[in-house]
Amino acid sequence: MYLVFSSNCVNVMLKAVIFDLHGTLIRAVGEVPDFAVSEYLVSRGYDVSPQQFHAGLVFTVFVDYPRYGYGSWREFLGHVLEVIGVVVDEDTLEGLTAMFRECRYELYPDALNAIPRVRELGLKTVVATTTPRFMFYKYLEPIEECLDLVVTGFEAGCDKSNPRMYTCILEQLGARPEEVVVVGDNPLLDVEIPLRLGMHAILLDRRGVRRGKHRFVVKDLNEAVAIIRELLQASSP
Repeated sequence: MYLVFSSNCVNVMLKAVIFDLHGTLIRAVGEVPDFAVSEYLVSRGYDVSPQQFHAGLVFTVFVDYPRYGYGSWREFLGHVLEVIGVVVDEDTLEGLTAMFRECRYELYPDALNAIPRVRELGLKTVVATTTPRFMFYKYLEPIEECLDLVVTGFEAGCDKSNPRMYTCILEQLGARPEEVVVVGDNPLLDVEIPLRLGMHAILLDRRGVRRGKHRFVVKDLNEAVAIIRELLQASSP
């Protein structure tokens, strides 16, 4: 863990912490491979390659979900197929939906401790992700009462690489950029973009492979909480 404080920490009271979702709060423990989807669709008489399906899925997550806000696997997958120009029968769509309903995620153990501890510091807690809400929300139930706000691509109207997601959250919090800390594992989305907006940012490096220019680097969320506490102390009058 590295603690190097910048001048904009001084005399600015923190109000909130924004957490990334995937790789920060939750991890996948059961996903559907693209090749399995392709094999299923081909077996049903539809010529869809793994990369073709993947391209449609990515487009739907990052472009069309922020526009339309799909609320279920069936609705979401139906649009993925529409994007790649494939029309399937109802039984095939139901079978595909059943495959994806088996997707599983789990909270990282340190998330169970870190989120309540941030709340105990008197800060609001936010989750920011492009991911459709129906895919992950039930996995946040153990910490749900400690979350003040969950913002997906649909609520923000954009994917997370668009700074508008963060400005949308700032507006909802009624906070200035310097009053908010972002914690996440993506150097661009969770560190560089927030820093450009004037926010604080902590890079989560669970594998210990990140080096270089990042101001705050931690190996787990407990270390992130320690930095947040230090930021609070540094900003106290």
